[in-house]
Amino acid sequence: MARLNKIKNIKKIFPLRYIRYYVFAFATIFSLIIPWITINGNHFLLLSFVDFKFHFLFVTFDMQELYLLPFLLMFVFIGIFGVTVFAGRMFCGWVCPQTIFRTVFRDLIETKIFRLRKRINNKQIEPDYSTTINKVKRVTIWIISIILAFLAAADALWFFVPPEQFFDYVSNIDEHPVLLGSWISITAFLFYDIVFLKEDFCTYVCPYSRIQSVLYDNDTLQPIYDNNRGGQIYDDGSKIVEKKKQLDEDDLCTTCEACVRVCPTNIDIRKGLQVECINCLECVDACTSIMANYGEVSLVNWASERTIDMQEKKLPFFRPKIIGYLILLFSIFFMLFYLSAKKELVLLNVNKLTRLYDIKIINKKPIVDNSYSALIQNTQNEPRKFYFEIIDNPDIKISCPSSPFIVKPGVKTRKKLRLFTKNTLSSDSRHDSILNVKIKIFALDNKDKIFSIRDIPFTYPRTDIIKRKLNAK
Repeated sequence: MARLNKIKNIKKIFPLRYIRYYVFAFATIFSLIIPWITINGNHFLLLSFVDFKFHFLFVTFDMQELYLLPFLLMFVFIGIFGVTVFAGRMFCGWVCPQTIFRTVFRDLIETKIFRLRKRINNKQIEPDYSTTINKVKRVTIWIISIILAFLAAADALWFFVPPEQFFDYVSNIDEHPVLLGSWISITAFLFYDIVFLKEDFCTYVCPYSRIQSVLYDNDTLQPIYDNNRGGQIYDDGSKIVEKKKQLDEDDLCTTCEACVRVCPTNIDIRKGLQVECINCLECVDACTSIMANYGEVSLVNWASERTIDMQEKKLPFFRPKIIGYLILLFSIFFMLFYLSAKKELVLLNVNKLTRLYDIKIINKKPIVDNSYSALIQNTQNEPRKFYFEIIDNPDIKISCPSSPFIVKPGVKTRKKLRLFTKNTLSSDSRHDSILNVKIKIFALDNKDKIFSIRDIPFTYPRTDIIKRKLNAK
């Protein structure tokens, strides 16, 4: 009677598998939609191989501004490492495209739609393709998988080729063979991975499974079998407990092996931590449903080794190592935000021409010219009218260009820049003098926002050269 009352008091727990499905759906919809969303022609995330630009948070950066990319890569990798320290391979089981593809293929298509697998909670028995009808189903599933692989491959390429241009490019096979070849190659790999390689990719190909053993500690959250309650099932990798039919008072594990049958990577969680585990938590669901029949809580829980060993119920969500990762990630994100806010709306590159200077004598006064080549790029989405000015040296003037000029968006425009002075800037008789000049390019319609400042050298000749020029006249 006490057992029955305990069973009635067990709360029905919402399976974690369904929560994973919601996460999968959100991740899939997000990855398919986000490449198509633009603000003023800027994408959320795009490393464009077409015009060699990087779009991040709807701001476009030229290749000269790729100082932002290392910070983004650091944020991604440190974020994954931080998640691993905190919750193990949670990325693998809940976000990884490989896991999403395999779940859709196995649980939805093979099991729910075509009924080739009997139950979702038994992933170890492969479908029987000996019958004709099952062979037809298999071919149909392959066709569906190829279509999904084509879509997934296109979605991956949309983060490198703007999706609004993608289909125009692939329709012109002669002009864009590399893009079409990449699309087909990625599709072929995805089809092979989903249908044939399966979870062996997680076990043998993905390097993340090898990294996890370095990042784990005693407080890392992961699926853990509670030996204290369930009893020791394995000793040095060898099974020491045979099949039991009912619970006893000392060890609660019935060795029903529901946790083994449901595992997509075909491991026994009761052996302890294994590199194949992807933290999908399906073993937790399986044990929860079995133990609920006996009025007990699950023997496999999402917990840490410390909470299991010390019999603690409070999970270590915040600890010094996690706080350190959070501070580091926040710092990198702040740098990303700061650098993206400091983006230059016009890029300017000024190079001095081969001739150091030119001296002209007008009305018995020397005029010294310096010539430069200025490369200007308007990083905005509309043409602007620009002009130059010198902001720190009133003795030096601009003679060319003499009027404002238009720079089209996304086009590098080269202009000849010429500076001159009528004043004596140096009295050195032994060496030419190199003076630093700050030059500013700005948009006439928004001078305070759209501008760029560069330091350029201005060479002033030594006095004996100027005297010779004067005497020659």
